[in-house]
Formats: sequence, structure tokens, C-alpha cells
Amino acid sequence: MERHLQSAARSSGREPRLRPVVTWLFVCCALVFAMVVLGGVTRLTESGLSMVDWRPLTGLLPPLSGAEWQDVFAAYQRHPEYQKLNPGMSLEAFKTIYWFEYAHRLLGRAIGLAFLLPFLFFLVTRRVRGAFALKLAGILVLGAAQGLLGWYMVKSGLVDDPRVSPYRLTAHLGLAVAIYGLMFWLALGLAGFGSQRRASAPKSQRGLAGAVVALTFVTLLSGGLVAGNDAGLAYNSFPLMDGRLVPRDYGLLEPVWRNLFENVAAVQFNHRAFAVLLVLTIAFSWFFARAGDRDRRAPLDLLLVMAFVQAGLGIATLLAYVPIPLAALHQAGALLVFTLAVWSLRSLSQPGRLAARFR
Repeated sequence: MERHLQSAARSSGREPRLRPVVTWLFVCCALVFAMVVLGGVTRLTESGLSMVDWRPLTGLLPPLSGAEWQDVFAAYQRHPEYQKLNPGMSLEAFKTIYWFEYAHRLLGRAIGLAFLLPFLFFLVTRRVRGAFALKLAGILVLGAAQGLLGWYMVKSGLVDDPRVSPYRLTAHLGLAVAIYGLMFWLALGLAGFGSQRRASAPKSQRGLAGAVVALTFVTLLSGGLVAGNDAGLAYNSFPLMDGRLVPRDYGLLEPVWRNLFENVAAVQFNHRAFAVLLVLTIAFSWFFARAGDRDRRAPLDLLLVMAFVQAGLGIATLLAYVPIPLAALHQAGALLVFTLAVWSLRSLSQPGRLAARFR
């Protein structure tokens, strides 16, 4: 993948003014990728409720003295996670979970600055303009909304039940992935992947690639519901769930729609089903495009391999009762599958149209 990214960056060399913009967008993509993985680790280590207030402008520095540590620990002790789940937790143990959440929020601020400041510079110097500038401004607005949504998610766990809402957690994950996908799509288009003379692939092939992107996104969201409901800690066998293909508790909750979002058995089964369907769809897409352009096949070849790797990671994580390193790899793998799916779709579209607008 790296070789193809470098090749695309070189192709944008026909317009040197755009190279910093392309590099900037890919760097922002890498930062958001890291943010999603760190967010998953924060969730897995149950660190997300350690910071009980949100100060987006003044909360840059962590506690720097013993007295400041005592203050933030005392604030944590007044909330239900300490009272119901961690009574008697030591200050040193609290510092461990605090640092994960602090790093997550600090990286979020860093991403905001890494996007905002270069964007303003490129805007003033007219390296970005018109519709493309409006798209970037839209991403900036989504980034601000993501920060608000993150705090809205944390607030759900600071009340009687010390657990964040699975709905809000899944929305937070989904928006992060959407922002990442939009930036990556724009970066690929601006880089001008492939030959400028090459036409788009057949509509049916592009439609299938688009379906893969959509299904990957839905599977990621279903994984968010698994995390939000701690569903990975139940039914730790594969392919059967408690000896059955469809678990007997699938429709346990009333009204029926709640099972899709809150029932541990249903949430895990749905994630398995989406994952299997995704692997099959990717395999069919690869088979359908096997005789196509070799350059366009490269991301699809990688996507097929990564789909099977990701499925293996998911099964291993489940069978091992969700160890943190393996679960973090599984989440990173999910985003990598999404990355390759977006790249595959972009490679099937007529390349260079976005970059051509700047010439």
C-alpha cells in the first residue's frame, strides 16, 4: 500500500502547489486512524470515565502536583464508576486510567489544530478554494461536532449507571470513521491516482465497490454496539453461539427493535453476520474484477487479504475473551479494511478530476 501511496503522491507532482495539501490530508488521516485505535484502547481499559469534566480550551495540562492529583481523584470518587465498580481504588491505579483518557483527549485537540491551521494557510494562499475548500470546511465542522459528541457520550456514564450509552458510543465511532473516510477520499482524489487518460471502471464494478464501503461501515458500527454492550465477553465460541447458529436469546427484549441495539446475544450475532457477509462480498468483488486493470486491482487484492486477516483477528479476540492487545488489533484492522475499501472504490473512479480543477 505504501508504494502505491508514494506513486500517487509523485503523480501529483505535475502540480507542485498541491503536494503540501496532499501530504497534509494524508497526515490528518493517519492522526485520525491513531485516534480511533486509541479510543478503542481507552474503552477496553475502562478509562473513558476517569475525567469527569470537559474543558476544551483550558484543560490542556494534566495534574502537575500531588494536590492537583488529589483534586481530580476526589472528583472521580464522587461519580458512580468509583462508587459502584472501583471502590477503594488507589491513586496510582486511578492515574493509569486517567492517562489513557487524557492522551485520547489531547490527541483530539492535536488533530483539531493539525487540520485547522494548515487549512487556514492553504485557504489564504489559495491552494484550496471553491467547492474543495467548502468540503474541507465541512470536515472541520464535523470534527468540532465529534468533540461535542465525545463529551455527550462520556456524560451518559456519569449518572446512576457507570456505563456509557452504546448508542452514543457507536455514534462517536461512526462519526470518527466518516471523517476519516471523507478526508481519505479527498486526499486520494487530489493526489490524482492513476493515469489521467483512464476512464472510470464499469458502473456495475463501481457499484459493487461502493457496496463494500457501505457494508464495511455498517460492520464497524455493529462492532461499536458490541463494545458498548460488552457483548464480546459472552458467547465465546465460534461459529456456534451456545451450541446454536442463532442464539436462543436473540429476541429476548421488548419492544423487538431494542434487540438490535441492546441485546447482547443479538448484537454479537449481528456483528458476526455482517462480518461474514462482508468477507463474502469482498471475495465476490475481487472475483468479479480479477481480469481488470492491474493498478486498479492492487487495492482490491490487499482488501481481500486484509478481510480474511480481520476475520481471523475477530474470531481470535472472541475465543480469548477479548484481551486488550488483540482487541486493539481487531479495531485497527477494521479501520484498515475500511481504508482499503475506500481506496478500491476511488481507484475505480475516473482519477484526477479533482486535481484537474486546480490547474
